[in-house]
Amino acid sequence: MKRNSSIHQNILELIGETPMIKLNKITKDLDGEFLVKFEGYNPGHSTKDRIALYIIEKAEEQGILKPGNTIIETTSGNTGFSLAMVSISKGYECILAVSSKSSKDKIDMLKAMGAKVYVCPANVSADDPRSYYQVAKRLHSETANSVYINQYFNQLNIDAHYATTGPEIWEQTGGKITHLVAASGTGGTISGTARYLKEHNPNIKILGVDAFGSILKKFHETGEFDSKEIYPYRIEGLGKNLIPTATNFEIIDKFEKVTDEDSAHRAREIALTEGIFAGYTSGAVMQAVMQYAEAGEFTKDSRVVVIFPDHGSRYMSKIYSDDWMREQGFFDSQKQEQAAIEFIK
Repeated sequence: MKRNSSIHQNILELIGETPMIKLNKITKDLDGEFLVKFEGYNPGHSTKDRIALYIIEKAEEQGILKPGNTIIETTSGNTGFSLAMVSISKGYECILAVSSKSSKDKIDMLKAMGAKVYVCPANVSADDPRSYYQVAKRLHSETANSVYINQYFNQLNIDAHYATTGPEIWEQTGGKITHLVAASGTGGTISGTARYLKEHNPNIKILGVDAFGSILKKFHETGEFDSKEIYPYRIEGLGKNLIPTATNFEIIDKFEKVTDEDSAHRAREIALTEGIFAGYTSGAVMQAVMQYAEAGEFTKDSRVVVIFPDHGSRYMSKIYSDDWMREQGFFDSQKQEQAAIEFIK
């Protein structure tokens, strides 16, 4: 029976089994075939639906999470929305410590889904009591019968993608995949998916995406936590100023760093060329694909799967707002209009 030919008992049954979409125009000058795993198709519009449902159901199975409990989490927005959605369906309260870097759209969506939201400054160190990591910990200690999801240091974050995303990609490609390109924030998506794929074919290359202003790429290459790498940047859900244990650095072959500006323009280009309305981090992943291609990573025989983590609707007040783009100094309107015409051609 086809998945959508029957009645679903609740919204959670729609999580996962996201489509694979071939890119045709934006990659026309690149060697290889490029396929998008579009996670914006999840009911919560991001790949974080997978970990929210998986972690909560595991906690229920283990008796950690019980009726009447409160779920607490640190989030740049997407995980929070997914947790709020699952919490509503299952009857839990939800409290979220959110980075101020998160778009207004995301924060408004979290509130609309019934979550209690604490907005925390983005540009402070991870151990600063004002950081969203520390605020979440404090809220957990102050809230009776609460469970802290702690996605950055939760093995279940990896396991969720090993159990779902990896098998789906393997099945959808018939095992014919040469490269996986994925963003790394908490690291759960790339690590869990890579583990499954490498178990089936150790020759698959795992290509990570990091942001300028984050420490992940240098840590992967040197094992050194270099605080000089850390500075403010705009992309949400990508990179980190700490080392998440949910990232398996050994399974990732290499990282490529991308800029805020390139990633924003690339997301808009995806919409204009492919008709896929993808988020800021998806633009970052696409930009990394271009940089990997320029560096000679792919050949005409390459079959590259690219994970787009979320939907563009989360960024209407940011990268899809001409005013915001102009405020960041990312373009003037005349230049952007000309670029749009060229993309459509």
